[in-house]
Amino acid sequence: MPNVIRIAAALIDDDRGRVFLVRKRGTAAFMQAGGKIDGGESPLEALVRELGEELRFTLSENEAEFIGTFSCAAANEPDHLLEAHLFHVRAVKGHFSAAAELEEAVWVSVENAYEMRLAPFTREYVLPIARALRS
Repeated sequence: MPNVIRIAAALIDDDRGRVFLVRKRGTAAFMQAGGKIDGGESPLEALVRELGEELRFTLSENEAEFIGTFSCAAANEPDHLLEAHLFHVRAVKGHFSAAAELEEAVWVSVENAYEMRLAPFTREYVLPIARALRS
């Protein structure tokens, strides 16, 4: 049985059809902002904490809409399965400041994102959902 990493992640998009992706220091794949769920934390509580730490963004609970829970291979931990609780966050301001362990943060169209090196969760689930949300 594989090791499971439980995370809360944000599909952050804007009214111009772009998604916000991040790359953690020392890694190559772009992914959603978010992170591991600590013991005793709900996925939403973890998301609020992680966005504050990673992006210096204060997310109120009514700004995040739960999309679903998804499983796939983890991007940076071999032989680990990712269990991701995904939330949709529509960025009104679009201004985030990369902090904590983030090396890079970009706004990119869904179409152009497919040309980037992506985490499996982003490629398999998040981008198709982002495309569907625009329809």
